[in-house]
Amino acid sequence: MVDGYNFINAWSHLKRIAEDDLEAARKKLLDILADFSGYKGYKITIVFDSHLVKGAQRKREVINDIEVVFTKEGETADNYIERYVYENAKVERIAVVTSDYLEQLMVLGSGAVRIPPRELIYEIESYKKELEKKTDEKTKKKEKIEDALDSSIIEKLEKFKKRLDQA
Repeated sequence: MVDGYNFINAWSHLKRIAEDDLEAARKKLLDILADFSGYKGYKITIVFDSHLVKGAQRKREVINDIEVVFTKEGETADNYIERYVYENAKVERIAVVTSDYLEQLMVLGSGAVRIPPRELIYEIESYKKELEKKTDEKTKKKEKIEDALDSSIIEKLEKFKKRLDQA
């Protein structure tokens, strides 16, 4: 579970985007976490505060396999996350991403794992570098056709070429 606004404000890249356009920062966060989730196989829920929005009702939706929750009026992301952890930590493994120290203590006490935002940022950046490296390696390997072919096929092609040269 990710405390959405807390995470956006902890990552300078997203914080800069949010200063101009909060909706764009939320979408960027969703894109980043959807890629990360697909690569790592994690189920991710992002919780955004709507506690100061008059008349806000709790809203849940799934976007790119990420569950997105907007809290209701008077309910903070921390409240939602604490309640969810308390009710579910015994039946599922939950990690909570937040820099809020009190929140970290609460979720630890309820049986969840805490992950400071900088740890998740590091993990995301590391996976991106790993992915780029794998992509570069695959590209380099495919530069020569013989690198992509089985050795028995290469032998057959060489024999065929010799017969053509002799003809």
